[in-house]
Amino acid sequence: MTTQEDISTRLEAEYGSWPAILSDWAAVQPDADMLIDANRRISWGEGMATIDRIAARLQADGLVRGQAVAILGTSSVDYALVYLAAIQAGGCAAPLTTSAAPRQLAAMMVDSGASHLFIDTAKRAELAESGVTLPPLNMVMLDRAEGDAPALADWMAEEGARPEPVSPHVGDPFNIIYSSGTTGTPKGIVHAHLMRWRQAAGGFKSIYAPDSRTLCSTPLYSNTTFAVFLPTMLWGGAAYIMGKFDAERWLEIAEAEHITHTMLVPVQYQRLLAAPSFDDHDLSAMQYKFCTSAPFSAALKEEALRRFPGSLTEIYGMTEGGVVCMLHAHKFPDKLHTVGQPLPGHELIVVDEDGKRLPAGAKGEMVGRSPTMMTGYRNRPDATSAMEWRDADGNLWLKTGDIGVIDEDGFVQIVGRAKDMIISGGFNIYPADLEDALMTVDGVDDAAVVGVPSEQWGETPVGFVTLTPGTRLEADAIMASVNADLGKTQRLSVVHVLDEMPRSHIGKLLKTDLRVLAAQRAA
Repeated sequence: MTTQEDISTRLEAEYGSWPAILSDWAAVQPDADMLIDANRRISWGEGMATIDRIAARLQADGLVRGQAVAILGTSSVDYALVYLAAIQAGGCAAPLTTSAAPRQLAAMMVDSGASHLFIDTAKRAELAESGVTLPPLNMVMLDRAEGDAPALADWMAEEGARPEPVSPHVGDPFNIIYSSGTTGTPKGIVHAHLMRWRQAAGGFKSIYAPDSRTLCSTPLYSNTTFAVFLPTMLWGGAAYIMGKFDAERWLEIAEAEHITHTMLVPVQYQRLLAAPSFDDHDLSAMQYKFCTSAPFSAALKEEALRRFPGSLTEIYGMTEGGVVCMLHAHKFPDKLHTVGQPLPGHELIVVDEDGKRLPAGAKGEMVGRSPTMMTGYRNRPDATSAMEWRDADGNLWLKTGDIGVIDEDGFVQIVGRAKDMIISGGFNIYPADLEDALMTVDGVDDAAVVGVPSEQWGETPVGFVTLTPGTRLEADAIMASVNADLGKTQRLSVVHVLDEMPRSHIGKLLKTDLRVLAAQRAA
């Protein structure tokens, strides 16, 4: 008879079968919590029985090995079940970005090659109102039946059904994660089974266990969420799925469910710590807090360390893979301005514009390589090739697109995005330097800097800030204060005060939106 110890031992292997591991957890602990949301709580036994029924119907409908299953809607227990069922059936999960435009979503459906689309009523209504033409797909509703589309509960195979067993090959696609591009069609990043195994299996033995309880409050289409959701599932834990983040509700759930693990983006840490009731909640069950996806200021890390129970680990990396850096902030309080060091087996170097390696302390574009790299962009060999960089020995590395500095201890500091670098009068200006300067002004709560076209200089930096509630500051006064301490080539041409910074669903600052706003205000 399989035991928890047997499964844990198999998870330390170089490679294993996701479908087999998940099925074994259900057999070992059928009554343990598996998935929870605001409306449902299901055990491992019930959850795997439902996953098997969905997988069996997918196979009966003709799903072939490695074929995508598209999912679009608000995160929920059913969303998670469909994602896992796609893998259990031998297919590939393709969670689609809910914030994408309808035409982009239609293009993703075509690009993924999916035969099925699992969607909720809100997103279906949005697509219908847009008038966009969708590819011919078998549409199944995640919440309730609508028109010719059946509800998931009515569509899946009969009770007790099991799919034909699958043994995924290391290179079989596990999922396709679509980038959050603001223009054109987002690129589909393909992750193989081996990559996902390496990300979630052996290396997490001391972090996850069957008694782990993870609170997922970022969308299930995001790799940010999968960084904690997938290892929780692979190690037999329970995941609470929030459909939409709300600070007060998050605190209530974390206390009531005795949450041990979570992934939060910086803006969520900020909102939680600012919540009036934060100190009133018992969060003592928390063991591991993670953060990724956006710049995490040293000051916010320090506050989280001081007030928020549990360890704090920042993760730096790309959905494409290439390299992962981790900063265990609780262990290195003097390195909070960095994103930590590359994980064992991961390599990161800094190169100049000619691709030559730079010494420690020099700024340049970072390239990395590791055992966890994407297969490539789906149907985009050109984009895949543009992402790649090869050293003198022909080894493959991936460009991060970030400008960074590696100090003598191997800790990595992010200076900014290569595409965001401003060239003014022939000089390179790093927005992060100016953003740091803006944040030193009392009353400035958040800051961002973008470059805009200038007839005189080619480009010129424009600043945006939000203010701490109750603060009264004039934009011109902020600019004068900051420019007084900047070199002539760095000075801001204008500063705008906003009520709120434009951010994606996972907290990434949308600098494209800020450039548009800067142009509008200059007109």
